[in-house]
Amino acid sequence: MDLEDTQIRAGLEQALKQGLTQWRTLLTSRHGVVLRGTMDSGDLLLQTNRKWEDLDKRKFYSLGVFMTLTTRATVYPFSLIRTRLQVQKGKSLYSGTADAFCKILKSEGVCGLYRGFMVNTFTLISGQAYITTYELVRKYVSNYSQDNMVKSIVAGGSASLVAQTITVPIDIVSQHLMMQGQGDHLSRFKVRSKMMLAAQSKSRWTFGQTRDITVQIFAEDGFRGFYRGYVASLLTYIPNSALWWPFYHCYAEQLSYLAPSSCPHLLLQAIAGPMAAATASTITNPMDVVRARVQVQGHSSVIGTFKQLMAEDGVWGLTKGLSARVISSTPTSVLIVVGYETLKRLSLRAELIDTRHW
Repeated sequence: MDLEDTQIRAGLEQALKQGLTQWRTLLTSRHGVVLRGTMDSGDLLLQTNRKWEDLDKRKFYSLGVFMTLTTRATVYPFSLIRTRLQVQKGKSLYSGTADAFCKILKSEGVCGLYRGFMVNTFTLISGQAYITTYELVRKYVSNYSQDNMVKSIVAGGSASLVAQTITVPIDIVSQHLMMQGQGDHLSRFKVRSKMMLAAQSKSRWTFGQTRDITVQIFAEDGFRGFYRGYVASLLTYIPNSALWWPFYHCYAEQLSYLAPSSCPHLLLQAIAGPMAAATASTITNPMDVVRARVQVQGHSSVIGTFKQLMAEDGVWGLTKGLSARVISSTPTSVLIVVGYETLKRLSLRAELIDTRHW
């Protein structure tokens, strides 16, 4: 235990004797420390932050890509279902998430649930950009404010801005691929049959459908077509990220007060993450529905698309794909919380391992 930790723990013990509950706020705001346990038991848990500069970046990014890819492969079918539910008119294709899953599996097979997955994996680049931006901005903001809420909102919003600039062109292509099959009549672009693509040449078969959709988008809309719905994406994901972190910290703090002192801190984080994701997803889902329609159906106006959605489906149209979105965000949130903290632990520079407490 280093000198700073010794001083903090000494202060905690003194505060415990005096009943000064203000230490909770002081530790959270100034030292990034979460204090958990009942004030009468003296059973304290000290959780210190892992600083960005303490990490082995090569190990961090390598492990991060693997963990993100594994999680994405697990939840991708629900991302596809969410997109189809959001774009369909009324309930013309599916009545809900379970119905969509069964129908796609029956008519298109397992591969139908993974349409566009290969091209979507390129968004892993944006995931690493998100993490890096979040950490660096949070560190920068800490020079001006020690409030965790402020740091989370600014860092989360900034990270989403950078990530979406990279992600939107990839999302445009992958979403059009998601709509092929039962939903191809709802997309502006349709891929040629596998036989036609295979007949061209074996060397061009890899990513053949992706190339086909990309060429059609460029021919129809030019380079701007790959950033269709960019504003709608920012209006969806910046608030979603900016909301997720504050809700996460809020839920984690409340759970720490309610949980017994013997409860593992990581378990509380794993619970708080999905709760925050469900809350943020519910709040931002209306904009997500508009974003999907703008990008897939080619609408040029966010406001016009919103009005059309309300006219076609009413208020309930704003909840399209919400359950699928919450389902897909749950494991992602667990990864962000548990996996991210574990990832930082595994990536800690060798000379610092014995100096950090987990």
